[in-house]
Amino acid sequence: MDLEIAQSTPTAAAIARVVQANYPVGEVVASEFLRRSFNQVYRLTLADGRRVVARLCAERPRGEPNLAFEAAALRHLQAQGCPVSASLPTAQGEVAMRVRLPEGERALMLFEHLDGEATADVPANIEAFGRGLARLHAAGEAFDAGASRYRLDLDYLLMQPLQRLLRAPTMTAELRSPFEVLGVRLRDRILALGPLSRVLCHGDAHGENNFVVGHEHGERQAVFFDFDEIGPGYLAYELAVYPWSLHPRSVDGVWSDKALARWNGFIAAYRAVRELGEADIAALGPFVAVRQFWLLGEYAGRVPVWGSQAMPTDYLQRQVKLLTQWEALELPVPPAVATAGPAH
Repeated sequence: MDLEIAQSTPTAAAIARVVQANYPVGEVVASEFLRRSFNQVYRLTLADGRRVVARLCAERPRGEPNLAFEAAALRHLQAQGCPVSASLPTAQGEVAMRVRLPEGERALMLFEHLDGEATADVPANIEAFGRGLARLHAAGEAFDAGASRYRLDLDYLLMQPLQRLLRAPTMTAELRSPFEVLGVRLRDRILALGPLSRVLCHGDAHGENNFVVGHEHGERQAVFFDFDEIGPGYLAYELAVYPWSLHPRSVDGVWSDKALARWNGFIAAYRAVRELGEADIAALGPFVAVRQFWLLGEYAGRVPVWGSQAMPTDYLQRQVKLLTQWEALELPVPPAVATAGPAH
């Protein structure tokens, strides 16, 4: 009897064979399965000593991966002097290839491998992360974002994830209305702030999708990877992803002094390179809650692969309480220092 497959997991050795046969990289001498999250990621070592990273794209609730746009944006950012993990073309010059698996075809994309320190809670690294993200945004201003599959607007970040969440098998009638009310109220609060700045968003800049390396002139520098969520969108959302990752997940959670220091170091470093308007500052708190809605929608869309108990009903009950608390969240933003300009 044939069984339907939601998502298979190829071995690292199998991915190594596929890459060796389809990319002009020479022999692959070692392979390692790094993680299974929204995608499956592998590290490969080549005969000449180089390392590369292969990303096998998973089926995603938001639609097809943004591959062509991602590759073009990475080329642009690299040409502008931004240290990013650029994608590597196939032997046929394509930005990605299709791999046939039991569940159907999935896209495989190959990237340069980056090394460096984790951002962690090291103040100099956090400041490098803030400066680096500001420089990415400055460099992205000259890039034509018209071809992006993703637009990180309120429909994409909030209303579509809300609808996926409401259809989750663990959603109850009692929870459906509070989630709907919270989502609509959050959308209306952000729209009431007026026009907000737009940038070319990394989309997932939570401090763990970059490393930090030493610079020849002494300044530490952030190097960025994992642009899977890239697209034009709200600057305030992009900046809210980092404090979202720092905020306690308990209902009565309050910011620790350490978390506040990390946030202050990050946003001060960002503002030293690139200006941040008053409306964008006011939107930071609401977008922390938007980010949580986006994540819940992603989980709901992956139930066929991860299972319904990736978000059980008691978890959803806690999320209503958490989002109610976050609805009134305001992020402290220290005064700006002199802007250094869009240096690369």
